[in-house]
Amino acid sequence: MNRVNLYLVFLFVLNSSVVLASSEDDPSLFGLEIDQLEIREAGGENVIGFEGQVWAGADEHKIIIKALGERYHAETDEAELQFLYSHAISVYWDVLVGLRKDYKPDPTRKWGVIAFEGLAPYFVEVEASLFIGESGRTELRLEAEHELELTQKWTLTPEVEINLAGQNDEEMEVGSGLSDIELGLRLSYEIHQKFSPYIGLNWEKKFGTTADYAREDGEKASDLTLVFGFSAWL
Repeated sequence: MNRVNLYLVFLFVLNSSVVLASSEDDPSLFGLEIDQLEIREAGGENVIGFEGQVWAGADEHKIIIKALGERYHAETDEAELQFLYSHAISVYWDVLVGLRKDYKPDPTRKWGVIAFEGLAPYFVEVEASLFIGESGRTELRLEAEHELELTQKWTLTPEVEINLAGQNDEEMEVGSGLSDIELGLRLSYEIHQKFSPYIGLNWEKKFGTTADYAREDGEKASDLTLVFGFSAWL
């Protein structure tokens, strides 16, 4: 693990005590959010996708564990965990530091994380994450989504994710520069205040060397899938 990652581990451990110490002034809370648990269908092939987080802390200080990945043919195809400390720097914005580990695909990768997330104008939720890995690897992930309330029950949510890499990583089949873009559009219905099933479309496009790696493996550089699943939170 490089010096940057060691420094981030130190910050994570140090600020964990801050979260607990601040509970007297700002009562601690716990939460579980399942942002997406869905089946993605394309060409007769079904993939299970998941994305969510658990957190503990208060408005100003939180410890967050984020998880995302995919299962295909009853096996985990992609899996990522992030262990983060979050500190509010304004009413609408937080800064996060911590660690990320990619469990799948092989080989695994470890990263330091520095991120900002919050609410931009027009109620657009934004997250920008810089990942610093071993051997000088770097990645930048930009995410945004906006919930459009059509009625009290129906919500349409467009979202975008952009990934960039600092160098080629042939083992992970990621090329330098703009590696991929993912666009999603999901229509949800609020059955309960904490449970909303949805249906939608998801489009992924690989670029440059990342697209070349995909074609060499017999995969398509772009893919449009029908998705259906649910969101829930506690």
